[in-house]
Amino acid sequence: MKKILITLLTIGLAINSCQLMAATPSISNAQSVKKVKLPAKKNKKYWNLMAEGMSQALIDKFWGANFEGYADRYYFNYGSNLSNMTTNHYWPQAHAMDVMVDAYLRSNKKQYLDMYSLWWDGAPRYNFSGRDEDPWWNVFVDDMEWMVLAQIRMFDSTGNIEYFKKARQMYDQWIWPTWGPEDEAPWYGGITWKTDVEKSKNACSNGPAALIAARLYRFFDKSGVSGGKAKEEYLTEAKKIFAWLKANLFNAETGAVYDNMSKSGKIQKNWIFTYNQGTFLGAAHELYNITGDKQYLEDAKKAANYVIEQMSKNRGALDNATDGDGGLFHGIFFRYFVKLINEPTLDFDTRKKYHDYLTNLATIMADNGINHNTMLYGGNWWKAPADDENVQLTPHLSGCMLMEAMCVLKPLKK
Repeated sequence: MKKILITLLTIGLAINSCQLMAATPSISNAQSVKKVKLPAKKNKKYWNLMAEGMSQALIDKFWGANFEGYADRYYFNYGSNLSNMTTNHYWPQAHAMDVMVDAYLRSNKKQYLDMYSLWWDGAPRYNFSGRDEDPWWNVFVDDMEWMVLAQIRMFDSTGNIEYFKKARQMYDQWIWPTWGPEDEAPWYGGITWKTDVEKSKNACSNGPAALIAARLYRFFDKSGVSGGKAKEEYLTEAKKIFAWLKANLFNAETGAVYDNMSKSGKIQKNWIFTYNQGTFLGAAHELYNITGDKQYLEDAKKAANYVIEQMSKNRGALDNATDGDGGLFHGIFFRYFVKLINEPTLDFDTRKKYHDYLTNLATIMADNGINHNTMLYGGNWWKAPADDENVQLTPHLSGCMLMEAMCVLKPLKK
């Protein structure tokens, strides 16, 4: 198979310089990505160059097969420059692939498209808890959900039905069956978080599940699939999952999305995370687009407002998130938040509020948090990692997702 060789980014070659090469490069801690030359004004070209530089750094510094001696490691390492190669973290793989999809949609580069088949091989192969009958299976239901969401985007960006079929199979076989029971207290529904944890119903398993069901419905006709569940069943399930999430883990007054309901029925109200806000508003927005029911849009706005007004106390930015699962939380919020900002029926004042907020976050990150020599982001909004400093995959992905969000953010027009 082909290996990735990162060529140097310059202002003139930023769009076309990166090609797949036959030879595997020798990578060390020495930085191999030159400083991106950026225009003075933060315009569309600026954000495209930032996104491109960070996507290239993601491949250059994290993609396992990019390192000498790991020719078939089609997997994103947990630490840059081989600093952490554990495979005991499955869910970041989905988000790394999501960034590759973003990069392909933005640039139309074959380099990113070629990553699809390689990752399709590597992700299940390095899955730490796969099963013989399905190497994509994982004990964490939400981990499978992130994979399915990435698979659906891979299908949508290529038309390859195999990606959709796999997503549908995983949802039908492994995700939806964890719903409920509907007649059993205290849950009366809900998608389970982890298959070996008795009836823990979490926002991180219900928000993505509602998104998946809605998207299986939306892309059903495009996929041309036959047999199995009828199209309308997916919409019914999406509505049901979202209704449960809203009724049990959403504060309709403040917009906060609580983390989980335990097996005793206790709601964990002390844990409010940006990724749960993101998938809640993402599912609400998806259902609004399908049904036209304006209450979904109001729910999405309420969740977004909570992040802006209650969670952005780091000099206007969100909390620093430099490692672990938390490093990814903000990026997931950005992914769905930018879709809400671009919603054409959103009133102008709300759109401006959201547009200005996202732009301010991106500006803070670009000016302070990203190392423009290495194009790595370590999760600290106000301090970039040093040239020789390794960072974790999760915060770098959040940085990539914010830069990609800026590339699709529509101009603010009254």
